[in-house]
Amino acid sequence: MEAPVVNVGIMTEKAVSFVFHGEYVHTETGKFLTGEQRALFVNGNIVFNGKLFKEIFFEPASPASSFELKAVTIGHNFHWQRQEDQCFKGAFNLVAGEDGIVVINQVDVEEYLTSVISSEMSAQASKELLKAHAVISRSWLLAQIEKNFRLAGEEEKRQSYYRDNEQLIRWYDREDHDIFDVCADDHCQRYQGITRASTPIIQKVIHETRGEILTDGENICDARFSKCCGGVTEQFEHCWEPVPHSYLTALRDSREAIFPDLTREEEAQKWIRSAPE
Repeated sequence: MEAPVVNVGIMTEKAVSFVFHGEYVHTETGKFLTGEQRALFVNGNIVFNGKLFKEIFFEPASPASSFELKAVTIGHNFHWQRQEDQCFKGAFNLVAGEDGIVVINQVDVEEYLTSVISSEMSAQASKELLKAHAVISRSWLLAQIEKNFRLAGEEEKRQSYYRDNEQLIRWYDREDHDIFDVCADDHCQRYQGITRASTPIIQKVIHETRGEILTDGENICDARFSKCCGGVTEQFEHCWEPVPHSYLTALRDSREAIFPDLTREEEAQKWIRSAPE
């Protein structure tokens, strides 16, 4: 069975410089392209090789072909934000957006996961941890694609905030991604193409867990993971969207069964200012 494909938003810029390693086909003209390329955003259009486009799609001519994007910003709004050149497998899409050229990588889900596992975690981590991460990341990704498909048929947008005279509650999820499935940065899952070389164990982990997902009844679990939860995980509906999930509950890192009610100001202050087990 072939793996599904995912559309990953890599960057949005006024000018995009890229290099084709191996041949790529410009699907509209049928021309084969290699080497250095450049596209500019001018008056809402993409200028490429002297012509105007609203969208450009490039297909790899062989599985060995890849493309390199110059100056990709990673870690948006984090203290480690920086730019780096990154290489990717799969197809390559340029779309004229409101603020610039949106660069989208269309890639096999399992190829995508190989990069995510190498980028989010250390490729030197234990095999069982990496296998668990592969299943969690695959589940999260397919749940987002499934949710996007479901929400596309709904007339009303899902509630993202609540305000009254005393409080403002804002749920942060992915409503701003409307022309691709997920982005490539920490906002979704860190995806850096084949720039982060994976180890043989990563390849083995992806192969051994191929197609494995977490489910809740007939639904794919919207699985989440964090680098540091602060000692206790938050309930899903308090962070991402006002929809409770029975499989995403508050849990402590320690074995103690009871933890404070962090919705109470004094308990939250005590928790933050102390060093719980």
